Amino acid sequence: MSSVALFPITPPPAASNPVCRPSSTANSPGPEKLAALIDKSKSANQLYQIHAFLYRHNLSDHQILSFKLQRSYSAAGRLDHSLSIFRQTQTPDVFFYSSIIHAHALHNLHKDALLLYVQMLTDNVTPNTFTFSSILRSCRLQAGKALHGQATKLGLESDTYVSTSLLDVYAKGEDMESARKLFDSMPERSLVSLTAMITCYAKCGMVREARVLFDGLQDKDVICWNVMIDGYVQFGSPNEGLSLFKQMLRAKVKPNEATMVAVLSACAQIGALESGRWLHWYAENHGIDINVRVATSFIDMYCKCGSLEEARLVFERITHKDVVAWNSMIVGYAMHGLSDVALQLFDEMCRLGYKPTDITLIGVLNACGHSGLVREGREIFSSMARTYGIEPKVEHYGCMVNLLGRAGYLEEAYDLVKNMEVEQDAVLWGALLGACKIHGNVALGEEIAGLMMRQNLENSGTYVLLSNLYAKANNWEGVAKVRTMMRDGGVEKEHGCSSIEVNNRVHEFVAGDSWHPRSNDIHMMLEKMNVWVKAQGHTPRTDTVLHDLGEEEKEKSLGVHSEKLAMAFGLISTEPGATIRIVKNLRVCSDCHDVMKLVSKITRRAIVMRDRNRFHHFNNGSCSCGDYW
Repeated sequence: MSSVALFPITPPPAASNPVCRPSSTANSPGPEKLAALIDKSKSANQLYQIHAFLYRHNLSDHQILSFKLQRSYSAAGRLDHSLSIFRQTQTPDVFFYSSIIHAHALHNLHKDALLLYVQMLTDNVTPNTFTFSSILRSCRLQAGKALHGQATKLGLESDTYVSTSLLDVYAKGEDMESARKLFDSMPERSLVSLTAMITCYAKCGMVREARVLFDGLQDKDVICWNVMIDGYVQFGSPNEGLSLFKQMLRAKVKPNEATMVAVLSACAQIGALESGRWLHWYAENHGIDINVRVATSFIDMYCKCGSLEEARLVFERITHKDVVAWNSMIVGYAMHGLSDVALQLFDEMCRLGYKPTDITLIGVLNACGHSGLVREGREIFSSMARTYGIEPKVEHYGCMVNLLGRAGYLEEAYDLVKNMEVEQDAVLWGALLGACKIHGNVALGEEIAGLMMRQNLENSGTYVLLSNLYAKANNWEGVAKVRTMMRDGGVEKEHGCSSIEVNNRVHEFVAGDSWHPRSNDIHMMLEKMNVWVKAQGHTPRTDTVLHDLGEEEKEKSLGVHSEKLAMAFGLISTEPGATIRIVKNLRVCSDCHDVMKLVSKITRRAIVMRDRNRFHHFNNGSCSCGDYW
């Protein structure tokens, strides 16, 4: 057990004011009183005093006292002392073994827990239900299946704790078939086992099945609610997750830290800043501990909802920051294009002794990419292994390809991809293809698209980028060819969707949308916007329309893009001067980008837009991206 330091051969020194210091052996407390004292101990220091007393009075080999001391040391966070007592026990029984295995599993020392379990079997000690429920915490799928077989042989499979632990293993391993078979065979189903099955469904993306089981429960605890909410959030249904959270509040179930993390993730996905602010108020006024994990979720939410100021306030209030909190703030500044601030924060983090992770360096390289800081990006990338001990992964290569490609270093980016030591993926090649589109390099773009198709790495985005590349070059024959390939291959273009939150309600729009209750008002505002921007000299970017249409038809097509519809709705639904915040699932088109700059100037409003790649802050006719996007 090299990962855990052994207890010293000599017992811990008695404190100056011991719990038990009898005046004579005759007046010494007996085993029952000592056992009670161990159970009542609330700190490692108190346990040291009792432990020293046991040594002085030859009670260190007392089976019951040793077991209680071993268990209490683990609970007090002194696993090293607990393990030492276990090692000194002559013939540890199933209770000793189960307790020490449980302690290692709780401390995430899973390999050590499994080795102890193997030692237990080698010593011919038969596991019990507590052993299985403990060791299964440390198992991946294959080991869990082997233990399932052992539990069945011992007749313990039907125990509620054992079967529920097995369900957890199958949920983590996403083995739906084994989980369903076990669940159907359970003679009794507790709330815990039902929650475990809901978890299994949710982790496998079977959210409907999870909801059916969830709705059938009469009494749901906070864990059950959390699992179902998180299932929606993790599998692309954040609105359903928020709706279920509201039901949870109506059911008078008090949220906890895990609830906050899940619901804040939902707010972050859809850019629901007002809802996120309400959650912050709720947490502060309802006794929810805003620990570093919850605080980091607030940072992530505020950054993704466009409020860096509020994110930084939360960050500064964290007393004991971990690297995840630093990462969230750095990534936040990067996605907003504040590259200098992101790099300064990275330098400060390193200066304070925090060790960067993969995510840290992805954030820093993205910061360089959003501002064209090629020299800085090259230096960071080339020093990853040497300075930070991190070998570049495909995500880091993707950041560099994006940085070099956008800056016009297409050949260097292409050479980097061809010579990289890790396997290329579709995202990497897609970034290079996107750079070809930006710089109009049709020949290289065709080469990359062909390579992706030959290696079965293409997706709908590949065809769209190639079509955009042809359209930019007025090669309508090429555009038609790509569209034919998409139709014949059953490839559907991902549809653009923009959302805006008004009065704690998220409204979604797609291009040409006329289904909104205020559709007439929205289209009237679109006409006004068109008049405004043309008076400012705006010429529609009809070259971005992928259909070989007349100029008038192209202008009409541009005029009803989803982000323009969301902006128009924001203008008619919010107070004059209020900031308009829009989230789009794809990159903002160049024409909408130009229009938003002008509208921000004409209406004297700030417009904050998050697209697939980054944030754009429009103010007084300019954008924070500096048109480098």
